[in-house]
Amino acid sequence: MKMEQLKLRRAMMFMPGNNPAMLQNAGIYGADTVIFDVEDAVAVSEKDAARQLVHNAIKRLQYPCEVAVRINHIQTPFGLDDLKVILPAKPDLIRLPKAETGQDIKIIDEIIGEAEAKYGFAAGSIGMMAAIETAKGLMHAYEIATASPRMVALAIGGEDFVADLKTSRSREGWELFVARSQLLLAARAAGIQAIDSVFANANDDEGFLAETRLIKELGFDGKSVINPRQVRMAQEVFTPSEKEIKNAERVLAAYKEALERKSGVVALDGKMIDTPIVTRAERVLAYAAAVRK
Repeated sequence: MKMEQLKLRRAMMFMPGNNPAMLQNAGIYGADTVIFDVEDAVAVSEKDAARQLVHNAIKRLQYPCEVAVRINHIQTPFGLDDLKVILPAKPDLIRLPKAETGQDIKIIDEIIGEAEAKYGFAAGSIGMMAAIETAKGLMHAYEIATASPRMVALAIGGEDFVADLKTSRSREGWELFVARSQLLLAARAAGIQAIDSVFANANDDEGFLAETRLIKELGFDGKSVINPRQVRMAQEVFTPSEKEIKNAERVLAAYKEALERKSGVVALDGKMIDTPIVTRAERVLAYAAAVRK
């Protein structure tokens, strides 16, 4: 993975962009990323006010985490206005909902580049991520993931995706299994992160934890959350345990010793250690180091 992808995005918490109090307090919940939402969370009549509120919040407040903004799609009457108002405040990320083609990404990439030049921001300093929320978008996931060097992650929007499939969300989530797997493959092939959908029932902690453990096992890097209580739970699932860290350290120590002995065979506790195991150990320690920062 690219070094950029060692940035923690275990819990990416949505905040409605039209709620001044929530914008004010967004940094206190400990999320790795806050996503100020001017799309689904904001009524059409409030779009103008919301984007201005988000601009002011990013400009004036110092958040202790990454700041993203979910804009409206650029094919709606609102998306381009969102970019025009929000980019001068310099968010860390722009999140595009309902991405279906690489062309969507390229258009936004160009607009961001123009804004960076206009306002004196470092070139490439504003990143992008895209949410896949339709079957068409999933079919173009790799194209979307590789359409711009700004792209840091693909996310899946579960509720919209399931609606597009003409089915419904279940607690177990089997209806999303294929989509999650395909999105993960596209993200990994592009060298970027994969972020899971929100778990809509904020009162079902057991269901949230089960789903978060599942998507970690699949290979995802983090989860979108809608309730502050879910932040810590998601982070705990994605943070390497002390047992995992100690095992990774032992794997790398054994591998280093074998290299120093110029031995072609590496073993630990009777088990052979090959390159994929070493790579996983390095990944565990990289994430552990990122957590400690």
